[in-house]
Amino acid sequence: MPSDVPEAVLLDMDGTLVDTEGLWWRAVSGVARSLGRPLSPADVPYVHGRTIEDVAAHLGEPGLAGRLTDAFADLVRRELAVMPGAPELLSGLAATAIPTALVSASPRRIVELVLPRLGHAFDLVIANEDTPRGKPWPDPYLEAARRLGAAPGRCVAVEDSPAGIAAARAAGCRVLVVSPHEGLPTFEGVLDAAISAGD
Repeated sequence: MPSDVPEAVLLDMDGTLVDTEGLWWRAVSGVARSLGRPLSPADVPYVHGRTIEDVAAHLGEPGLAGRLTDAFADLVRRELAVMPGAPELLSGLAATAIPTALVSASPRRIVELVLPRLGHAFDLVIANEDTPRGKPWPDPYLEAARRLGAAPGRCVAVEDSPAGIAAARAAGCRVLVVSPHEGLPTFEGVLDAAISAGD
C-alpha cells in the first residue's frame, strides 16, 4: 500500500456521523434533573463523548447506566439525523479497498439503532462493551487497529469530541478533527489529513 494511503479509517459515531450529541445531553439532563441534580456548562466535559458508565459515575449513581441508555435510545429512535457529508464520505470510502471501523463510546444497543441509517458496511464495529476502558483512554482505537491488523500510526481517526480526540491521539492515530458546523470532509479530505499527518 502506498505510504500516503491510510491502512484504515476509524470513524467516531456520535457527533461525527450522526447528530446525537444534543440527544445525549438531553437524555443525561433529564435523568440528572430527576435526581435533583440539574446539569450546567461545567458538566459538558464529563458528558460529551464519554461512556454511559463514566457519566453515571459523574452523576454519583453508577447504577444509572441502564436508565441513561433507555433515555438515549428513546431519543435516537425518534429524532436521529445523519450529519451533513456523512453519506458522501462513507460512499467514497466504500469505493476504496481501505478498511473502515466504527469506533463508538456508545453501548452496542445504541450503535445497532444507528447502523441501518448509515448504510455502510463497516469492516469492524467497536462499541463501549468491547474494551475495558472507553474514550478518552486509547483502548477503543488500539483495539480497532489491532483487529484490523493495522498500525495505529497508519490509521486516520475521524473525531469531534475532546474525549475522542484524546483517545485517538493517545493511540497514535492520525486524527482528523471535524466540526458539526462545517460538516464532514470528503474521502479526499481524509486522504489529505493522512498525508499531512505523515509529513
